[in-house]
Amino acid sequence: MSDLPAEFALIARHFLPLAGPGALFLADDAAVFAPPNGRDLVVAADAMVAGIHFLPDDPPDLVGRKLLRTNLSDLAAMGATPLGYLMTVSAPRATPDAWFAGFAAGLAADQAEYAISLLGGDTTSTPGPISLSLTILGHVAPGRALRRAGARDGDGLWVSGSIGDGALGLLAARGEIADPNGTLADRYRLPRPRLALGQAVAGIAHAGMDVSDGLVQDTGHLCRAGGLGAVIEADSVPLSPAARAAGRLALCLTGGDDYELLLAVPPAAEPALAEAAARTGTPVTRIGGFRADAPRVTVRAADGTVLPLATGGWSHFG
Repeated sequence: MSDLPAEFALIARHFLPLAGPGALFLADDAAVFAPPNGRDLVVAADAMVAGIHFLPDDPPDLVGRKLLRTNLSDLAAMGATPLGYLMTVSAPRATPDAWFAGFAAGLAADQAEYAISLLGGDTTSTPGPISLSLTILGHVAPGRALRRAGARDGDGLWVSGSIGDGALGLLAARGEIADPNGTLADRYRLPRPRLALGQAVAGIAHAGMDVSDGLVQDTGHLCRAGGLGAVIEADSVPLSPAARAAGRLALCLTGGDDYELLLAVPPAAEPALAEAAARTGTPVTRIGGFRADAPRVTVRAADGTVLPLATGGWSHFG
């Protein structure tokens, strides 16, 4: 291996062990593979930059796992099954080899958990912070992909898991709020993609997406795609004990990094949703509903008053 150029030696050490059959041992310019017969291909991409999506001193194994899991969450939002991924890693030349080793170890752990493998990608040097990009591929039965468009007047607005832990976890990781058990920081650093639930609600939910940029903002995406308004009942939004103790409801409603599923479900399908949630071990909560109105989101308190929010969620360019 010593006769390999430094970049290719790094790839051989850390990324070749992650490669699946379609990757051709990372020795060619592209991967070659056949999607499962009779299935639609689902493709998504996300990027992470140190200082924006993860803290520069976060453990590299958790950085790798977060990169993969945020993309897996996009597949979950479409009801897809993971197939493989391409990855680009841009890091300063001074990045120690131990960082790459930890990063690759985190990817390996989650590849085993989610039955997915590396197909290829690129490595480059950069004078700036570590920048990571991942393109993920999955598959779904023809015509069964869960879309953002499709919510209907009268559909309930449902969410999986709990909301707000990711945004609060960033504050906890920075040492800005108390987090005695490390629960909040763990939710920020290690999302839980709801793959099983996403696959189970195909044919049950009219529309769906994952919550990455904030509950209110992402509900707005469903509203615009469906041409409807939505009401969120703030008291119904599921909060973890740690989030309730933090007492920052506005941040929980508008902060990002939750990676839960947000679903539009007709009342007649609620028993089927409950069965899918039980079967996949995923809690779901009705937090409001869609109505024939202008595409906007209204957040109401228990007394019916509208909660004023300074922002709907995270935006990179606004």
